[in-house]
Amino acid sequence: MTGTVLLLAAAPAGKGCMVDAASVLPVLAAVPPPVLAGTDTANVVELADPLEPQAVLTRLRAAAVAPGPLTLFVTGQLQLDRRQRLPHLALARTTAATVRYTGLPWHWIREELRLRPAGATTLFVDLHADAETWEWLRTNRLDSGYNNAVYGRIAPAPGRRAVAVPAYMKAVATILRSGHRPHPGDLHQQALGRVGADGFADLLLSAGGFGAGVPGGSAPRPLEDDPHVAITAAVQSGRHADADSLAAQHEQTALQTHGAGSEQALHWAEVRADLAMFAGDPVRSCRTWLGVAAARLGAGQASDAPAVEAAVDRAHHQWGQIRDAGAARELGAALADLRSRVPGRRQGALDHVRRQLQQLQTQN
Repeated sequence: MTGTVLLLAAAPAGKGCMVDAASVLPVLAAVPPPVLAGTDTANVVELADPLEPQAVLTRLRAAAVAPGPLTLFVTGQLQLDRRQRLPHLALARTTAATVRYTGLPWHWIREELRLRPAGATTLFVDLHADAETWEWLRTNRLDSGYNNAVYGRIAPAPGRRAVAVPAYMKAVATILRSGHRPHPGDLHQQALGRVGADGFADLLLSAGGFGAGVPGGSAPRPLEDDPHVAITAAVQSGRHADADSLAAQHEQTALQTHGAGSEQALHWAEVRADLAMFAGDPVRSCRTWLGVAAARLGAGQASDAPAVEAAVDRAHHQWGQIRDAGAARELGAALADLRSRVPGRRQGALDHVRRQLQQLQTQN
């Protein structure tokens, strides 16, 4: 079996840096890929101090749709954006004032991993949080998705002008360099033992993400009862119609049980939008994402709510893949209307839609 490994180490350049995140990459890179992945063979993607959140998202998205087990090693620092107070992984250009636009929103990680089957994704994280984020973590959960196994730590910021060492992740890498990969839970405990008192921090661990005061973990849900497993298997075997049919059944059940604007129904609509993308049908995918965004706005969600922004961004991306001019004009008009209400994090998104629409009209 072939696995996929994503090594992500990121921290701001200059005085905003709290941790020497990239220092762990040479140690991880020295580990044979199959050991990193826990599979017979593995593909490894390394991101060292990336500059653009969209570039990280592209690599993350590609890793998330790859068949087989996925292991992410994430090292860096967490900061809150000033507007929504949501956690972001700081990147090379991130400052306190620009987190919203230059950092990687943590919920992007959760969103990209949400369609993966339970038990197929493992995250090892070594994160440092500034004072504001550390306080936020006392009452909030760093959500990494319910069906992903997460191991690691979040540590408070080091002293003034100090730069921390990712001791936990270096310990993980050092253990793996032996050529043996213990069970992730055992690997985690061994790494903590090596860090010892020097790595003093609240160690926050759960199967679905991090939460304040959670020193232990829980097992992933009864795998055979998870419909996402069957859907993913259908997609990976090329049975796209079967995957969509199964998702449609769950969507109808959610609509009848919880109502049209419920999170349960919207979740399955989002699943079907992604399934259309996997099937190579950008028209259906774009149309579905536009519907999801409109439904969320109609339910009273804010225009800068993460789920709303994500829906419009994905509609925008799929719209760019449409080759039929008529469909592109039709959906582009709806996208432009939504973009005027949901500008998103990328500057110039609405202008981009308008320019493309003008070109389509000219071609017509």
